[in-house]
Amino acid sequence: MKSRQGEGQIVPQFQRYLGIDYSGASTPEAALPGLRVYEAVGNAPAWERLPVGAGRYWSRRGLAVFLEQYLRAEIPSVVGIDHAFSFPRRYFVAQGLTGDWAEFLQDFHGVWPSDLPGVRVETLRRGVSDL
Repeated sequence: MKSRQGEGQIVPQFQRYLGIDYSGASTPEAALPGLRVYEAVGNAPAWERLPVGAGRYWSRRGLAVFLEQYLRAEIPSVVGIDHAFSFPRRYFVAQGLTGDWAEFLQDFHGVWPSDLPGVRVETLRRGVSDL
């Protein structure tokens, strides 16, 4: 994406680009081969960014911590994640939700507490939980 600055001058809107292939089943701490991060800076080719000191694969928790730190830098950045962060309107209606994002997140966390240590996504899918 580019933005215009000045007369006839086009400059990139972002300086850093992250693309994340997000397949995050299992626990928040589990290192998963389906979680991959690719970065491009400026016009340089993209390269796979591996987790720092945490082995070959990212965990959901490690990725969240990394993104929080990465985006604190005052460098124009954009992150693309192949993960749907929303639900159809009918979900909100069926759950009796107004459509408010904060309300949705609270409700969703009550049903899918997959960020808690040791909680496996597959266990929640099966409806088995000892939380």
